[in-house]
Amino acid sequence: MRTTHVQIVMHSHVNNTNRLFGGRLMEWIDVTAASAARRHAAGEVTTATVDALEFIAPVYLNDLLILEAEVTWTGRTSIEVRVQTYCEALNGDQKLVNRAYLLFVAVDEEGKPKPVPPFIPNGIVQQKEWENALLRREYRLKLREECNQLAELQKEHGCRVRL
Repeated sequence: MRTTHVQIVMHSHVNNTNRLFGGRLMEWIDVTAASAARRHAAGEVTTATVDALEFIAPVYLNDLLILEAEVTWTGRTSIEVRVQTYCEALNGDQKLVNRAYLLFVAVDEEGKPKPVPPFIPNGIVQQKEWENALLRREYRLKLREECNQLAELQKEHGCRVRL
C-alpha cells in the first residue's frame, strides 16, 4: 500500500537562497513513512533509524513535492519503509529529488514492541526491495555491534565522546 504526501514549498520552508531546508524535508519524510508504517501495523509506531537519506537534487521555493512511501520489509516488530520524493513541474513531469529508507518499531499502548503482520513482496521489484532491505538490516546490525565495541573501548580507557 502506497502512502502519498503532497507539499508546496513555502517561504517558511526555505533558507536565504530559496532552497528547501533539508531538515524540513526530513520531517516530511518521517511523517509520510510513519503513516505508511502505522497503516501496515494497524497501530502506533516509533522511528528507530533512518538509512540512506540521499539528497539527489535541490528543491526550491514554490516547488510541488510528492512524497511516496511504501513498506519494503518487515521483521517481527520492525517495518522498513522507502520514501521517494519527487518535484513535480506544472506540466506534470516529475523528477526524483530524494530517497530514504526508515525503520520503525510497532509499539503497544505501553510503548513496548509488538508483532506486525508480515510483508509479502508482490512482483520482481518488491522482491528486489525485500532483498536489499535484508542487506540494509545486516549492515545496521554490524554497525551497531561496531559502535558498541567502540563504546566499550572508550569506557575501558576513560574516553568519552566530546560534543
